[in-house]
Amino acid sequence: MMRVPPLFKYLVFLFLSITVFSVYGQSNTEPRYRIMFYNVENLFDPFDDSLKLDNEFTPTGVRHWTWDKMERKINNIYKVIMAVGGYEPPVMVGLCEIENGFVLHKLVNETPLSKFGYRIIHRESPDKRGIDVALIYRPNKVKVQEREFIRVIFPDDSSRSTREIVYARCLMGNDTLHVFVNHWPSKYGGELKSESGRIAAAITLRDKVDSIKIFYPTARILIIGDFNDEPESKPIVETLGACEHLTTECQSGLINLSAMLKSRGFGSYKYQGTWGMIDQIIVSNSLLEKGHHLNTNPSNASVFDNKLLLEPDKRYTGYRPFRTFIGFKYHGGFSDHLPVYIDLLGNGE
Repeated sequence: MMRVPPLFKYLVFLFLSITVFSVYGQSNTEPRYRIMFYNVENLFDPFDDSLKLDNEFTPTGVRHWTWDKMERKINNIYKVIMAVGGYEPPVMVGLCEIENGFVLHKLVNETPLSKFGYRIIHRESPDKRGIDVALIYRPNKVKVQEREFIRVIFPDDSSRSTREIVYARCLMGNDTLHVFVNHWPSKYGGELKSESGRIAAAITLRDKVDSIKIFYPTARILIIGDFNDEPESKPIVETLGACEHLTTECQSGLINLSAMLKSRGFGSYKYQGTWGMIDQIIVSNSLLEKGHHLNTNPSNASVFDNKLLLEPDKRYTGYRPFRTFIGFKYHGGFSDHLPVYIDLLGNGE
């Protein structure tokens, strides 16, 4: 089979995405705010940080991570952000598995994203490996009025640390949106053994959501992230209280749109041949009500599963994400996760 040059594939990828979304975007005159989340799979710089466990991502480390590989990865991420936006890039992008502000600044200032003026919400998290959570946004579309980095507390181990939850209170048009970006503890060591970490993250998030709702019962809330768990899992359903279906009996008022995507066969991450939906979009039921300046519906949430982000799954069947590493072997792709996104609609739609 003839091998298609990677550059040609990328150009076709961008052309098709922009063409489709240009037609789509120009047919609507009302405001449309696209927000995406992307686990970018270990976006590290090649320098050794003595305070972090990042030795493997250095030129002499086991992954032989170099400046050129970092720049190629940053360029790949830029292309994905542009492709997800289509007609114009998303107004907000939640990111996880980024090492520090240095790589973020290169992404928004040293790629063609620079012309859109993205600003960064980020700080170094207490994660021992050095991977952080961040939010970038376009200030001409979104006015950030408040930001907070919420530390996850582990009741059974005060010395334990993980990524913080990034919170931003934003003004879009004349309405306020509360955004949370998450990267919950992984299943390393086994699902049951590690579950307490995700329950702790869920409690932390729920407490913040509840505190907002005390003062603003109809607050529009958007929760995005890599939860390292499925929509039907205990931390998400029982602890956070996110409901899997639209129902008047949802006591938390949080609706998991990704549960509906999963029921339709979508997935964002493939593990041992099975697609899972660990990258999720959860909204407050107030966002699903017409009449507010900002509103949406379940059909406005999706996984960006463009074929250029996939490759044939030679071990199992179908396709898998075209990732940067397979084990410790450099593979040169985008990420081991697919992006997810949602459109929020302006008044009148």
